[in-house]
Formats: sequence, C-alpha cells, structure tokens
Amino acid sequence: MKLRLALSLIAIAVLTRLTLNLLPAPPYNFSPIGAIGLFGAAAFSRKFLALAVPFAALFLSDLFLNNVIYSEYYSGFTFFTSSWIYAAFGMVVLLGLVFVRNSMKPGTIAAASLGGSLIFFLVTNFSVWYGSTFYPQNIAGLLACYTAGLPFLGNTILGDLFFNGVLFGAWFWVLNRKYAAQKA
Repeated sequence: MKLRLALSLIAIAVLTRLTLNLLPAPPYNFSPIGAIGLFGAAAFSRKFLALAVPFAALFLSDLFLNNVIYSEYYSGFTFFTSSWIYAAFGMVVLLGLVFVRNSMKPGTIAAASLGGSLIFFLVTNFSVWYGSTFYPQNIAGLLACYTAGLPFLGNTILGDLFFNGVLFGAWFWVLNRKYAAQKA
C-alpha cells in the first residue's frame, strides 16, 4: 500500500511539473522536483527506491520537457542538460535520507524543504558563475551571480514548501484514513 501510494503521489507531482511548464508564462522555479526528492527519500523504505524513483522522475520529466516543450532551445535530442542540477537534486535527496526519513514531523519537513531550496539555489547559481564569461571569476562575480539569481529563489522556496506540504500531507492523510478504517 505505502509503495503504491508513494509512486502515485510522485507520478501526480511529475504530471504537475509537466503541466506547469505548458502554461503560457510558467512560474519559473515553482516546481515539485525538490519536493519529489525529499518525499521520495522519506517515503520509500528501501534506499534503492528512495534514490532511484526521485532521480527517474527528474530524468524522465526532463526528457519530455527538453525534447518536447523546450526543444527549440536545443539542437537535437537532449538526454541531459546540466550535471549541476542533478548534483543539487542528489543533495536534496540526501537531505531527505538523513533528516526527514526518520523524523517525518512538520517542522523537520519544513526545515528540510527550506534547506533543499537553498542547496538548489547555491549549487545551480554556482554552476552559472563557474567558468562563465558573463561573470568575473572572482568572489565579486560569484556574489553578482547569486544576487542575479535571488528573484528565482522566492519561487523555489514557495514551490518546495507547497509541494512538500501537498505530498507529505496527502501521504499522512491517506495512511491515517487507512489506519482509522482498520481500527473501526
């Protein structure tokens, strides 16, 4: 039951990610991907699934987005856009494995959600700066890059908090209803 529920919630979150990107003006960085990483790490009892399912969700949805929705920005079929994004995502999954998996309390989930947002912001903006010809390769250039990325951080935080609330909230709601039904 728990396995099917977790897979179903992640599938719905992936469909939401794809749907949001179909909007005429998608809300940049308001995405369920960070929440999928935290939730998957916490919800699957087997560590293999806790890692594999969130990464598969990211990879498969990226394949569709990069090759269907945003294909005009790439020359040819694109399997992979940025290893930095996957590294940041891996850190978010690790955050879920270490902190959320054994303590699925609202405060822990909210703190991990904010931590995941910051990890994603720091890693992906570092990747924009690193080796860039647009930003000087010094501390001032790095700070300028982080400053330029600040408008996107708000949507990342809002998206992560919202989707973590939905995923974990639905998870506990369904499991509590099942438990209550078994008790009756």
